[in-house]
Amino acid sequence: MGTEDLRRWLRQVRFALRPEAKGAALSRRSMWFDVLLAVLLTVVALVVASRYPGDGPVQVSRGGYGVPMPPVPPAPPRPPAPGVEEPASQPWVLVVLSALPLAARRRFPLTVFAVVVGAALGIGDDASWINVLTCVIGTYSAVIHSRYRAGAMTGLVVAAVLAGVAFRSTQPVLPGWSSPGVVLLVAGVLAGVVRFGRRRLAAGRDRFAALERAHEEATRRAVEEERARIAAELHDVVTHNVSVMVIQAGAARKVMDVAPERSKEALLAVEAGGRAAMAELRHVMGLLAASDTGRPDSPADGLEPQPGLGQLDALIDRVRAAGTPVGVAVSLPAEPLPPGVDLTAYRVVQEALTNTLKHAPGAEAVVTVGWSGDRLEIEVRDSGAVRDGVPADGNGRGLIGLRERLAVYGGELTAGPTLAGGFRIRAEVPWRTA
Repeated sequence: MGTEDLRRWLRQVRFALRPEAKGAALSRRSMWFDVLLAVLLTVVALVVASRYPGDGPVQVSRGGYGVPMPPVPPAPPRPPAPGVEEPASQPWVLVVLSALPLAARRRFPLTVFAVVVGAALGIGDDASWINVLTCVIGTYSAVIHSRYRAGAMTGLVVAAVLAGVAFRSTQPVLPGWSSPGVVLLVAGVLAGVVRFGRRRLAAGRDRFAALERAHEEATRRAVEEERARIAAELHDVVTHNVSVMVIQAGAARKVMDVAPERSKEALLAVEAGGRAAMAELRHVMGLLAASDTGRPDSPADGLEPQPGLGQLDALIDRVRAAGTPVGVAVSLPAEPLPPGVDLTAYRVVQEALTNTLKHAPGAEAVVTVGWSGDRLEIEVRDSGAVRDGVPADGNGRGLIGLRERLAVYGGELTAGPTLAGGFRIRAEVPWRTA
């Protein structure tokens, strides 16, 4: 046997000798049941030992098996010698020790097993059926409840051998001189089968509980991801259109008295922005309703498809109407973009232009969309604020949402100020799945 085999064997031995983890604490009902059982068995053992001594599964027959013994007339009683007390007919202490320790059979199974079996062996030829029963209960408890599996099995084998040797000259109910040992071995094997079944049942429950926890965790993550997706969609839809509407309404208020026609154009732009926002909101809410009912909404419901780079011109027109000049250069591959990538690219441009409207009043913006190999490249750059105004406060949620969108498709986002004082947002995302 090589060194590696020896080490593996030693590890298996250590694992077999290692005690198992402590189980749950005993309930009061279990403790009271053990106490009542032990008291009952003790009373029965005392009654049997006092009234029916030796009347049990073992009956003394010194002649051996199959050889009939001639009847022997009873010897006349002899008076005790002077000064010598007559010994008691039954070892009462051993009778009590053969049953009463079972009150602690679940807390100290190996100790109780050793005491009960030892007491039964000490009783010897006067053992009765109740002593065998208590030994069987002690054996079962040792195998079932002991944390030391190897110790329990070793004690079982030793007890069976000792029982066979102690009662080798008796005539048992079961055939064979080792029938007391056979009884203990059978009880131990049955207890081992029950313990194995319990462990398998517990392992199955643990696996089921683990699967339930994993399912609940997956459901929780899916709900959180869905909420984040809905929040990102609503942010993109509401922020852009409301920002455009606020700017146009402010412009209309300023020129309402001096230039009514320009005020009218600004209000028309506000109306158009509101209609666009409502259309996209209906789309998002329609998707949520479709996921609840399990069927998509029909075109008759008035829902529009998800926006993409094909709707980029309408987005640019709304931004220009809000007073921000926008230059556009778009170059797309001949193959159609995947819907998710198309929507993500549109949201990048929308968020970048919305930030320009909010944080850089009067700035000029340039939108560039191109591709290189299997990566789509989007860049939006502005020149910085040129009009007086208070920049809107932002919490960065828009850029965080864009990074999350791009990460879904393996894309990246970089954003930061330029040397000329403006701001640039650049995104790259793979557009070809294969």
